[in-house]
Amino acid sequence: MAETTRHPFLEDLSKYRGAPPTTVVIFGASGDLTKRKLIPAVYNLAADNLLPPDFHLVGYGRKEISDEAFREMAADAIKEFSRRELSDDVWGRIAERTTYVAGAYDDAAAFDRLAEHLQEIDEKVGREVQPLFYISTPPSVFAPILENLGASGLARKYLGQPHHAKVVIEKPFGHDLASARELNRTITGVLEEHQVYRIDHYLGKETVQDLLVQRFANSIFEPLWNRNFIDNVQITVAEEVGVGARGGYYEQSGALRDMIQNHTMQLVALTAMEPPGSLDAEAIRDEKVKLLRAIQPLHPTTDVARAQYADGMIAGKPEPGYLEEAGIAEDSGTETYAAIKLSINNWRWQGVPFYLRSGKRMARRVTEIAVQFKRPPGTLFAGGGFDIATNTLSFQIQPDEGLSLILNGKVPGLETRTQPVKMSFRYSTTYGSNTPEAYERLVLDAMIGDGTLFIRGDEAETSWQLYTPLLQAWAKAKREGMDRYPAGSWGPANAEALVEANGHRWRQP
Repeated sequence: MAETTRHPFLEDLSKYRGAPPTTVVIFGASGDLTKRKLIPAVYNLAADNLLPPDFHLVGYGRKEISDEAFREMAADAIKEFSRRELSDDVWGRIAERTTYVAGAYDDAAAFDRLAEHLQEIDEKVGREVQPLFYISTPPSVFAPILENLGASGLARKYLGQPHHAKVVIEKPFGHDLASARELNRTITGVLEEHQVYRIDHYLGKETVQDLLVQRFANSIFEPLWNRNFIDNVQITVAEEVGVGARGGYYEQSGALRDMIQNHTMQLVALTAMEPPGSLDAEAIRDEKVKLLRAIQPLHPTTDVARAQYADGMIAGKPEPGYLEEAGIAEDSGTETYAAIKLSINNWRWQGVPFYLRSGKRMARRVTEIAVQFKRPPGTLFAGGGFDIATNTLSFQIQPDEGLSLILNGKVPGLETRTQPVKMSFRYSTTYGSNTPEAYERLVLDAMIGDGTLFIRGDEAETSWQLYTPLLQAWAKAKREGMDRYPAGSWGPANAEALVEANGHRWRQP
């Protein structure tokens, strides 16, 4: 094979756990996710000197465009969406190794051309280069892409070696249990499980990763992390935005599929799982699956609440209701808000409710895990003048990443009065505001072959097994049981009733 001269920038820059030379192939190269997240992620990894030696980027899509046009599109995406400004020096060194292959996703001949293109890259580099295929497309073409990766031989390229072919698959991973199982069957017909990286970008967020550190690197928490001391856990994933121009998509999705079955359940698993035997990816994922399997089946009337947003005000601006949005049927039974009460049948969590809620057009954008501890016994501070709050440890995932602990303290003065006080830290003030985006960590981990922050096939199926009966019950009920809530509020009355039935109230993040 021919020798090539490598830039100093690309020479042995694998300082992050030994990423091998890699060619990243993005299916859906002109898509929104590629522009907003993937191209900026690659650029910022380069700026941090974390790309492996001999890194190459290949876009694949239906559009017939030149290599230069794809490079220009990528540069524009970096200018608009990157956390750093575009540096001609950094981008120039990536750009000369950036190319494009045009073809349909069901075109076997196009995948043969892609295989030839990757072989040419290997020959230019002078050694074998790991292929990482990133499927950033609508789920309708997942299957043909996977099948053509198999038919072309790309799926098994360098199999048995550390730098074997890897495939990253974006969500949604199915729309119910049957479709998730069918997709898994397609995957296992082409790939081995260790080659597959099912991505949930929430797992790449700093505070989500910090959950494991806070739980298992601090001895003050683990003795209290159980039913003896914790009263309830509340997980909120709230959005200010409505469905906007995505009404057609959202009608087929809803809050349960869009947020709760995937993102929110990952937060549940990391919050409630048992300590893994090691930081090995499979040890962590084993514990997550055990936790998910311990969750009891949901009752569609006593364990859940659903609603649609009505018109209201957000930031002083009037917003329409869901049924008035473009592309929404006037009799739509799609929920824009869902609240769930989970019961976990194991020694640690028996009797501790996990409340989940996710909705659009809510009071503000926030994702938070709030662990509420039991009130102290006795009535020492039960009289008038004592403002006693529940001790709460909260992890704020977005937008202002950090964590806080609510305690009760004495108000200075000659009489004994109390009030809640908050101890907190924020990533932006402690570590600086320019922290890596979730996709940077996930793209890098996939190149390295670390599956810790990715979802295993049985994990996805276990989550769908919990929620598919609920989705079927809602489809049968149509609008029966559907509540409404004003845009700009914290949700509907039936969600309040859900937690009040257990003597709890929703926390306002």
